[in-house]
Amino acid sequence: MSLTVTEFLEEWNSEMETTQRLFDALTDASLHQEVTPDDRTLGRIAWHIVESIPTSIFGLNERFVQDPAIVPTSAKKIADSFRNLVVAINQNVQTQWSDSTLKEIHQVFGREMPLEVSLPIILKHLIHHRGQLTVLIRQAGIKVPSVYGPAREDWAAMGMEVPQI
Repeated sequence: MSLTVTEFLEEWNSEMETTQRLFDALTDASLHQEVTPDDRTLGRIAWHIVESIPTSIFGLNERFVQDPAIVPTSAKKIADSFRNLVVAINQNVQTQWSDSTLKEIHQVFGREMPLEVSLPIILKHLIHHRGQLTVLIRQAGIKVPSVYGPAREDWAAMGMEVPQI
């Protein structure tokens, strides 16, 4: 895979902005939304996205999540934690990385691999859980922000016919 820092940051920032829109839509009450009692709640999935980003590969020694097992009860805390983490990652990547950094080997999700391989995996992991968020957000009665295209409610706002189910 050929990847430059600029290419990574373009895709990273696009995906982070989309994820942030979802986090900003959450309410404290919505964090308890679940698929089943045996599965993660909306809050647990959102917090998992924040706590599972491997900060050390981005050169961050600061702990953004003190205890990953404790899900905040505040949607704002989750959204702000994600926002602050993304800002710190962007700052480090922009100031400390070069294209040759992408060849460095790091342990990610239990495997050693070059950053140019692990970074797309990190993004796909986030996108996977973001898909779960969109379903649970809808079930919680919150308008789903657009992700890769308009949400159902956005069609009418754009003066277009809502696609049939």
